Amino acid sequence: MTLAAEHLTLTRGRRAVVEGITTALEPGRITAIVGPNGAGKSSLLLALAGLLEPASGSVRLDGAPLTGLAPRARAQAIGYLPQTPDIAWDVSVAALVALGRLPWRDRGAQEIEAALAALDLGALRDRPVSRLSGGERARVLLARVLAGTPRWILADEPLAALDLAHQLTLITYLKACAKECGQGVVVVLHDLALAMNHADHVLVLHEGHLVAEGPPRIALAPQGIARVWGVDAQWLGEPGRMALVSEA
Repeated sequence: MTLAAEHLTLTRGRRAVVEGITTALEPGRITAIVGPNGAGKSSLLLALAGLLEPASGSVRLDGAPLTGLAPRARAQAIGYLPQTPDIAWDVSVAALVALGRLPWRDRGAQEIEAALAALDLGALRDRPVSRLSGGERARVLLARVLAGTPRWILADEPLAALDLAHQLTLITYLKACAKECGQGVVVVLHDLALAMNHADHVLVLHEGHLVAEGPPRIALAPQGIARVWGVDAQWLGEPGRMALVSEA
């Protein structure tokens, strides 16, 4: 089930924040969207989730326009985690994660337990969300998305609030979602080393344009980093354990 953007342009007021992007994202792999601040990463992710209407162009899921899907069907197919999600009610961790099953109108006990386990939340299941740290809350909100077992997982900076151990746990789980379950995973990242070491496919955005796309070693080549981020740097280390080192 390919998720594709075709000549996609998004605007904020009269200004284009994403302009003319065409790309096809495949299930079974992790795609990272990277770029400087203000490049249009979050806006692109919103559009891919069907939550931001294009000024022109379209988003298609398995060849069909996303706008043609009923909201419930879209929620079953695509799980979206915003960068700064709101929590309206002070419910328990388990109750919040269970909300991920709403598109399916079932209790989904097995899926809820799997999501709690994946994010190491078993010991917190009965704690009110108001008593969670920022990192714990981030894990709970992602668990809510995972409990819905969507075909596509779209997450905006899902690793930003997590400590190193939980970052590695989560990225390992997302890899399993892609490789073993065939789900598509799209994550917005600021950390280029995470994209280099863990993504299968990378989109580089700059000033609203898609300026590079492909496997990490191609999309994140040093010359491209210099052009987009204005930093002279080199990759050091072995594949999967590479570090970006500035030459300054």
